[in-house]
Parts: sequence; structure tokens; C-alpha cells
Amino acid sequence: MAYKTKQREALLSYLAQHADEDLSAQQIAGALAAQDISRSAVYRNLATLEQEGALRRSTRAGSRETVYQYSGSEACRACLHLSCTKCGRTFHMNHLSAEDLIRNVDLAEGFAVDRAETVLYGVCSDCRK
Repeated sequence: MAYKTKQREALLSYLAQHADEDLSAQQIAGALAAQDISRSAVYRNLATLEQEGALRRSTRAGSRETVYQYSGSEACRACLHLSCTKCGRTFHMNHLSAEDLIRNVDLAEGFAVDRAETVLYGVCSDCRK
């Protein structure tokens, strides 16, 4: 069980405010520097939060940069996610569309999709305009 520290609370607050974004550790550390949160505290807490299942770590499309997205709420863990390769935003997939997709994959492939770990990459409607 992790301790509730000032650093952890500041990090969780920041991540919750940016739940639809994929953020690098450098971006997070830069945003929290004004609150006297050290870079090492950010990295340490990111690792702990990922182990606890409150964060999803992935690689930014087209690069090797590691990014994190907050998935601490049960609602988020129950969703499939759509990630835009142009703007970097991540969205919850419409519940009915996600259920249809999961059911079709199960029926056609006999494969059970892990909702919390599934991200579909493409281009969002705003970036397609």
C-alpha cells in the first residue's frame, strides 16, 4: 500500500485533470515543478501508480517515447480507449460500440478482450477535418 504524500496527491490531482491525455514523465514533472515536486518523486510515483493499475503506460505512436494516461477510476478501466495519432488525445469509446466490438471479437476469434489494456489508434474527428 502506497503512502499518501504531498507528491502523490499532487500527481494524482494533475493526472485526473488531464485524464484524456497521454503525458510523458517529462511533461508531468515540468507541470509539477512549480509545486516543488521533484522529478525523482514523479518517476517513483508513476511506477507505483502503474503497478497499482491507476495508470496505463504506452509508447507514443511513431516514436519510442513512453507516455502515461490516468485510468484510476473504475469507469475508465471498464472502457476501451481510442487514441489519436495526430493530436495525442485519448477518448473513451462509446459504450455500445465497444460492446459490439468486444462481442464480435469474442464470437469470431474466440478471444476475450482486456478492456483496461485495449487502445485503438487512429485519427479523431477533429483532426480529420
